[in-house]
Amino acid sequence: MSNQNILEVFEKSNALLNGHFLLTSGRHSSQYFQCALVLRYPEYNQLICSKIAEHFRNFEIDYVISPAIGGIVVGQEVARQLNKISIFAEREDKQLVLRRGFQIEEGKKYLVCEDVVTTGGSVFEVIEIVKNGGGIVTGVGFIVDRSNNKVQFGVPQFSTLQLEVVSYAPDDCPLCKQNIPFVKPGSRKVK
Repeated sequence: MSNQNILEVFEKSNALLNGHFLLTSGRHSSQYFQCALVLRYPEYNQLICSKIAEHFRNFEIDYVISPAIGGIVVGQEVARQLNKISIFAEREDKQLVLRRGFQIEEGKKYLVCEDVVTTGGSVFEVIEIVKNGGGIVTGVGFIVDRSNNKVQFGVPQFSTLQLEVVSYAPDDCPLCKQNIPFVKPGSRKVK
């Protein structure tokens, strides 16, 4: 699948939204990728995540780890295709932590999976969880790279769709200056 094919899947699924959005990063944008609307279709989830799985197939990986909520479906499907164990970190008091009996095993190798990366904040948090637990991050795979490869995680990384989607600091947002109300469609609460 090419970038164009994946973009068409987003459009066909009504998952590429236009308007005024408050992103999880705290930035504002006129476009939003609601991956959940694409990933609710098992065939699209399997197809898109197969690109990530194929990219990392020859890497040494013991676990796939994802940030909740958006990354869970991606991580689970990539782990299924690679026949690896899938775990996830979730927010507790505004910080990603491992719960539900999940833990990092020292010396084991982890692939981090996410749905959308704008600033990479959640992925960086998961990387720290792995490192602090003595694990090794072997790569990062995600569906949409809104930064067009500007965000670098310091390990091999792969995204299925790279786009330069403009985002604004709240003080510089032209949509705010036009008094267009924003919506917050993501899972994380932002001030």
